[in-house]
Amino acid sequence: MPPTENIFIPALPETAVALDFETSDTYPDSACALGMARIEGGRITDTLYTLIRPPRPRVCFTEIHGLTWSMLRDSPCFADLWPDFSAFMSGADYLVAHNASFDRRVLRGCCRAADIATPDIPFLCTVSGSRRGFRLRRNRLNDVCAHLGIALDHHKADSDALACAKIYLHLRRMGLAPDQMRLK
Repeated sequence: MPPTENIFIPALPETAVALDFETSDTYPDSACALGMARIEGGRITDTLYTLIRPPRPRVCFTEIHGLTWSMLRDSPCFADLWPDFSAFMSGADYLVAHNASFDRRVLRGCCRAADIATPDIPFLCTVSGSRRGFRLRRNRLNDVCAHLGIALDHHKADSDALACAKIYLHLRRMGLAPDQMRLK
């Protein structure tokens, strides 16, 4: 496989934002970190990462993402961060995530809890794209990254979002269309 670090697709017409949420519990409004990578003109042009104070102080998934309440309690809540998130997603044709149903659920849950309209931007799923494009035994983010030689610090929202953006660009370079990855 060719290296994926500097994937550039000059004819890629869409703007997409790859995103990855980490959550503090099983409720959809429990985002505690968000990473995003903006894709324009076939290349990654910007990234954003922030911790988010979740609505409840119990953090159940520290063993997965390494985040604790003491790390999160002084962070802004989702509603306070929304203007930055919304500006980063502005003009995007697609939101892209690996296992997009999870990230879409969290985005909707956080927006609902903050009384914010959820962006009307279609989600694309790189798990679906990976199943179509690579035919790997497993299509978890770490498996696809290993297959493509993409560096990954798994379950760190910034690293996961950047890896997802690189997978998306690789799939597009292979000829997969956005509709082939669209989350229903």
